[in-house]
Amino acid sequence: MMQTNLSIIAFLVLVALLAGRALTLRRKGIRALVFGKTDKSDFLLLLLVAWLLYPALAKAIGLPVLEPLVRPLWEAAAPGWAGLALCALALAGFAASLKSFGDSFRVGIDEEKPDRLVTTGMFAISRNPLYLCIILFLLGIFLVHRNITVIVAVVVFLFAVNRQIIREEAFLKERYGSEYEEYCRKTRRYL
Repeated sequence: MMQTNLSIIAFLVLVALLAGRALTLRRKGIRALVFGKTDKSDFLLLLLVAWLLYPALAKAIGLPVLEPLVRPLWEAAAPGWAGLALCALALAGFAASLKSFGDSFRVGIDEEKPDRLVTTGMFAISRNPLYLCIILFLLGIFLVHRNITVIVAVVVFLFAVNRQIIREEAFLKERYGSEYEEYCRKTRRYL
């Protein structure tokens, strides 16, 4: 139960980091949340988040949930602690990536007011450090909850992230041209 509660707190920290950055940019007159503006199917990710969150929250606070969805695939505490450590590492990387992003941070593709191309900080290590950190975070959540719900969410999220990265890369190539192509030659998509 302690690991479950800590994983919920970790998720809330992830949301707070994201919301805090968006609010900071909003105060500067920058609209960071452009999610779904280019493609309405992006909102399907919200269903994925609900799919992931509800069973964990339901089990933690006693709401109704189908037992097979939350039944652990194995019983062992050590993987859960390793998962929480992975979540902490992912949160640190996520925060560092947000800092590296500066005023260029957007949730979604901002076709109207994109900022400069970011290639330094965490973006010198990976072209997609935020997505990479979210993937690591979800793998950590899987190790904590180790159930079918999280497995499905992680697999669907991997496909959704890959789709989004391909869309973003096409936009960045068109927007920044040879500068982006040079960046791609120097920095890998993931690691």
